[in-house]
Amino acid sequence: QVQLVESGGGLVQAGGSLRLSCAASGTIFEFNAMGWFRQAPGKQRELVAIITSSGITNYADSVKGRFTVSGDNAKNTVYLQMNSLKREDTAVYYCRADYYYTVYWGQGTQVTVSS
Repeated sequence: QVQLVESGGGLVQAGGSLRLSCAASGTIFEFNAMGWFRQAPGKQRELVAIITSSGITNYADSVKGRFTVSGDNAKNTVYLQMNSLKREDTAVYYCRADYYYTVYWGQGTQVTVSS
C-alpha cells in the first residue's frame, strides 16, 4: 500500500522560511510527478508546485519566486522550500504523487504564518 508522509510544517513569522518534505513508502515504481497542494479554511484545495520525473516544474503564480520544489526520483521524495512566507500562505499542505491515472495523497501538514 502506497503511503505519502509529509513533515516540516509548523508556525513561522511572516518573512520566514520552512521546508516541507514528503516521502513515499510501499511502492517499487517511480512516480510520474510529485508535488504540493494546499487548502486554507473555507477554500478549495489548490496547486502550489509540482515536479515531473523529468524535472519539469510548475508553480502557482502566488508562490513564484518564493517557493522552490525539488525531488529525488530514486527515493520517491519531494521537497518544498518556502521563503518569504506570507500570512496568506497559511494552510494545510498536502503532498501528491501521480502514477499514470492513479493519484496518491498525504495526510497533510499545517503551515501557519503569523504577522
